[in-house]
Amino acid sequence: MLEFLWMYTLIFLLSAIPLLEAVIVIPFAIFAGMPAVQVTIVALIGNLVTVYFIIIFIEQIKKWRKNKKPSKKSTENRRSQRAERIWKKYGLPGLAIIGPLIVGSHITALMSLTFGGTKRGVTYWLTFSLIGWCVLAAILAHLGFDLFNTRDRELF
Repeated sequence: MLEFLWMYTLIFLLSAIPLLEAVIVIPFAIFAGMPAVQVTIVALIGNLVTVYFIIIFIEQIKKWRKNKKPSKKSTENRRSQRAERIWKKYGLPGLAIIGPLIVGSHITALMSLTFGGTKRGVTYWLTFSLIGWCVLAAILAHLGFDLFNTRDRELF
């Protein structure tokens, strides 16, 4: 019992880490033999909790970024530029749906709010998007695992 609690805690924590995210953790946990439904739920909750913290504390995050020492190079990175192009072309729904795969859900939340999205809109769209991506990752991992499972097949 303690072993399962430890594994689910680890999935929760890994999913909460920016750039590691639930969409990456879910397939690894399923490939490790953990149940897909439980893994998906725990990973999704871990990812959403930290995204919600970003949404709730966006003002403090903006102040912190503003007060941070400016670097000598003030060029935007490629991910930020890509996210801004998506925002200009598709708005909040497009960035919320495409963003978690391109820049990660945490950066997507931050950029959506920075580009002018409302807290409520970003919360709804990112929740919807993350549920979809996590379910898709779990289904694909489960199907991929079953396709390559050769235990029950005879080799000759």
